[in-house]
Amino acid sequence: MNDNRPIIIAHISDLHCGSQYHIPSLATRVADEINELKPDALIVTGDLTDMGFRQEFEVARRLISRMNVDRVMVLPGNHDARNVGDMHFEELFGSRSTELAFEGVRVLGLDSSEPDLDNGRIGRERYRWIEERFSDPDEFKMVALHHHLIPVPGTGRERNIVYDAGDVLRVLANSGCDLVLCGHKHVPNVWRLESIVIVNAGTACSYRLRGKTRASYNIIELHPDRVKIVLKHPFDKPETVADFRRTIKRECAWRPDAELREEENPDTSGVWTS
Repeated sequence: MNDNRPIIIAHISDLHCGSQYHIPSLATRVADEINELKPDALIVTGDLTDMGFRQEFEVARRLISRMNVDRVMVLPGNHDARNVGDMHFEELFGSRSTELAFEGVRVLGLDSSEPDLDNGRIGRERYRWIEERFSDPDEFKMVALHHHLIPVPGTGRERNIVYDAGDVLRVLANSGCDLVLCGHKHVPNVWRLESIVIVNAGTACSYRLRGKTRASYNIIELHPDRVKIVLKHPFDKPETVADFRRTIKRECAWRPDAELREEENPDTSGVWTS
């Protein structure tokens, strides 16, 4: 890490290309601002489209291609999973679950979408993979997904949180995850749960807004000793919404060389032990 400049990650979400609420001029402004920011990575947490149609994905790809960032992670959302949209997503953006690793940072991108459903799911078949990828205690560990893991204020009745959120949170906590990036509800928010900070993004370039929220995206600054979460409304000045000390974890609750599977090392409490 360069001591003079933090690692900068731009986090945008919910573009909704093809929707009547998508604002092309606002999208262009977001792209221009990100190019000016020159982040080390760009993470897009889903809902690129409104109905999952190919032409909408193509508009989203052109928009994301305008952003001159070397490391880009793009994930699908529930709108992208409509009308067999996952087929177009994979052709235009690649795998629906992916990974970035650079400068001591590891980001796992998880597809939480379900075909033609608003609800989200990670699935137990991916828990072990998360634990294995997060086995290095010296890395700063991040997870990105579309759906939110815990309820977000100002979003009304909770209807479609990740189905297996409790189990996912246990896996992330035991694996030493530092930061989770989500989208979905179009309301920016920051929660802290144990040692995990969960950051929700608003909608970057649409007017599908709740209450008095405005279009926005997030900027994550990883300093050697601190982490800052910055809220950015297009055309406005950035606003720091979270600033916390960065803890270097020398140990993880989960160790890859330990026999932790329940069938190999059962624990009557239902919690894995080392």
